[in-house]
Amino acid sequence: MCGIVGYVGPQDAAPILLEGLGRLEYRGYDSAGVAVMTKAGLKVRKVSGRVSALAADLPARFKGAPGIGHTRWATHGGPTPENAHPHTDSAGRIAVVHNGIIENAEELRAKLTADGVEFVSQTDTECVAHLVAAAFSAGATDLEQAVRWALRQVVGAYGLAVVDAEHPDRVVVARNGSPVLLGVGEKEMFVASDVAALVGYTRQVVYLDDGELASLTAGGYRTFTLDDTSTAKSPSTIDWDVVGAEIGDHAHFLIKEIEEQPTTITRALAGRLDERFSTAHLGGLNLSVREAREFRRVKILGCGSACYAGDLGAQLIEDLARLPATSEAASEFRYRNPVVEPDTLYVAVSQSGETVDTLAAVQELQRKGGRVIGIVNVVGSTIARQVDGGIYIHAGAEMSVAATKSFTSTVTAFALLALHLGRIRDLSPTDGTRILEGLKRLPEQVREILTLSDEIAEVAREIAPSPSMMFVGRRRGWPVAREGAQKLKEISYIHAEAYPSAELKHGPLALISPEMPTVAIVPDDDLLDKNTSTLSEIKARSGPVIALAHRKLPVELADRTIVIPRNEPELDPILLSIPLQFLAYHAAVALERDVDKPRNLAKSVTVE
Repeated sequence: MCGIVGYVGPQDAAPILLEGLGRLEYRGYDSAGVAVMTKAGLKVRKVSGRVSALAADLPARFKGAPGIGHTRWATHGGPTPENAHPHTDSAGRIAVVHNGIIENAEELRAKLTADGVEFVSQTDTECVAHLVAAAFSAGATDLEQAVRWALRQVVGAYGLAVVDAEHPDRVVVARNGSPVLLGVGEKEMFVASDVAALVGYTRQVVYLDDGELASLTAGGYRTFTLDDTSTAKSPSTIDWDVVGAEIGDHAHFLIKEIEEQPTTITRALAGRLDERFSTAHLGGLNLSVREAREFRRVKILGCGSACYAGDLGAQLIEDLARLPATSEAASEFRYRNPVVEPDTLYVAVSQSGETVDTLAAVQELQRKGGRVIGIVNVVGSTIARQVDGGIYIHAGAEMSVAATKSFTSTVTAFALLALHLGRIRDLSPTDGTRILEGLKRLPEQVREILTLSDEIAEVAREIAPSPSMMFVGRRRGWPVAREGAQKLKEISYIHAEAYPSAELKHGPLALISPEMPTVAIVPDDDLLDKNTSTLSEIKARSGPVIALAHRKLPVELADRTIVIPRNEPELDPILLSIPLQFLAYHAAVALERDVDKPRNLAKSVTVE
């Protein structure tokens, strides 16, 4: 969470910092600030609220470079100007922006206070600014040495950037558990916590690894470790363009990203459909056929929507590859002592590639000898570089906090993985071709679903006053129901519960009433009779029902039916999830919520 931007070069830093912070505001948006080296010295400006408030507050004379900026998601202390970053030392010489959590902050604060330091914020980050200043008092002769001295006393996760009024030509950055990357320009350098901040300025980036620092000047960069050992880091090229991070003529990023799904699913499939052998070509897995055949089970780990995509992925793998497969929240996996088996393939799922719980699970698995592949959106992200191989979903920049196109692209990637593993094992060419043809139909069928937006908006306006809602589904419909409930509550703030349909009578049926609508996932499959029986149970208790189905249901079963096109049963969940994205979006709009930036949430969860 939180976003960092930095610049050193011949241009004025402030406009670059503000633009970059605007692109990173989905990572944190309760306060923002910048520090710029002006002709009059180091100047800091920060506000509670959004980046737009910071821009409005910035004086016209705020010119110069280098500079650093930050948009915050509060962890230590409320969203006040005092707690906003950048933080400075007592003399106003050092300024620091920081993502992550300093675990020994209270110990450091006590020691610094005993040394006469007066703190002005409640944050852990302010400790770092005072430690860098103390390093110069202890004999450090340059900013790089001072930052290394300070960080040797820090325990915890950090991605940070530091400027010093006495060394006005550089920015020093460091990473340990929180992403930091450098952007290489023409006689200028950039730093950011997310590649989205750099699009439009450079495509050449350098990813720092944990334990690395970098010193940036207009002429270039040097990377090194805490003991000042130089590291050789070469730039790589990013393939995102500025268009993906722009809202265009859409009301919100969320609706833009929902409407992009025909294109993003097409990209996820591009070059991966092997019609000759009725399989999927996934060279990035780094798995030979022999190695793939030796796995006896699959374990999928993710958080939030990535976990629900993993639920669907597990079912796809069991259905097509006939391998036992399960999905688990990475945030829980990391805190137990899991049995790591050599014949299990582990799959880490993360849109950002920086999710701290998922990354920790990957590292734990690798410490115990597990083989881990990733399904990730962001090329060059930490998880993408940590895993042994994987699949990029190529969904492009997803700026809204709620996952939409990344969710459907992730499930599409799981379908490819399941097909690949299935054809290595016992899946027939006929079934392989059936799945291939279904995958090829998906983009056009998604376009058909997009035409239902107005119809779903009408339903959403009807349910928007509801204090709570139920989502139910069976088998493949159960993860779809979970994802639908997640979308509704995170952007509309309507309380939503998701249950397997068969579990209703084991407790949740007590909640059904005329005031609680139910969204039911009712595909036209071999469980149709079971699902319609569930609808009858709900209607018998006067519960309003909204059904997602392949054909219109009679009114005695559903008050409203949203009819969607039918694909292969294994692939239907991809299509079934999209109307639920629309439902959540239109309900949030009807309730005048902040659709792209829901309260208390951030896009990339990089702190525990």
